[in-house]
Amino acid sequence: MFFKKKEKTENIVKEIYKKFRIRRYIQLLVGIFLISIAFNLFLLPNNIVFGGVSGISIIIKQIFGFNPSIFIFLSSLILLVVSYIFLGKETTSASIVGSLLFPIFVEATAGINTIISIGDAELLLSAIFGGVLYGLGAGLVFKAGFTTGGTDIINQIISKYFHTSMGNAMLASDGLIVLSGVFVFGVNKLMYALITIYIIGLLTDKVLLGISDSKAFYIITEYDDEVRDYVLNYLNHGVTIFDARGGFTKEKQKVLLCVVPTKEYFKLKEGIHEIDKDAFFVVTDAYEVFGGE
Repeated sequence: MFFKKKEKTENIVKEIYKKFRIRRYIQLLVGIFLISIAFNLFLLPNNIVFGGVSGISIIIKQIFGFNPSIFIFLSSLILLVVSYIFLGKETTSASIVGSLLFPIFVEATAGINTIISIGDAELLLSAIFGGVLYGLGAGLVFKAGFTTGGTDIINQIISKYFHTSMGNAMLASDGLIVLSGVFVFGVNKLMYALITIYIIGLLTDKVLLGISDSKAFYIITEYDDEVRDYVLNYLNHGVTIFDARGGFTKEKQKVLLCVVPTKEYFKLKEGIHEIDKDAFFVVTDAYEVFGGE
């Protein structure tokens, strides 16, 4: 029974991705392009270490003169293997395309400064505009159901094996990278990096939907078992089921409540539609979520 349900869940996911394939890949390409422009035009030239593999590449370039795109590519390959070992095939597949395309786009846009000259722009403006472009790009990538790999893989491993939230995992990994930049570029650059990180997070969430870290779904459907299995077995999040009664019909029905990270909003919304096109659900911002595994 479990394997039949799992197979059905996988078919739902395939239908979602097949249905929006062209739009998703366009969003992915535009998103990675914006991230690459932000990196090469604003962040790399000003040595703003904002976290992630990209941030590490800035430090490595400064110390060893190593090409950032090559470093990102090699790191991505290693992390994809690590992801396959610790997170499995399904999770890794969502990172493959973005992980391989990102360093290619970084290399392709490496000469952007010769086309678009920002002169001696103030460091604050570079931090702001770099954060805006990077955040918009990352939001499009996540909204399309992809990632650019890198430390996102490390964060997922930390979250899975140390039973902590993705937010705490990101804070730990990116925090260490940003702090490492202090020893190379000084405290002054750290302050600008923090501005960039804040803007990236804000814009990423804004593109996805709203500004909260999580979304709460209240779902009423005739296929409550299928929706529950989809959330539990594919999205790996908990579900709470309430017994309710219709205000007009007085009929008994069940209400499913689940909270998912904002970047998984698309997966759950479209999953519900694939399971039951007549399902009724309400999505609200969940600004703080405590407890649970």
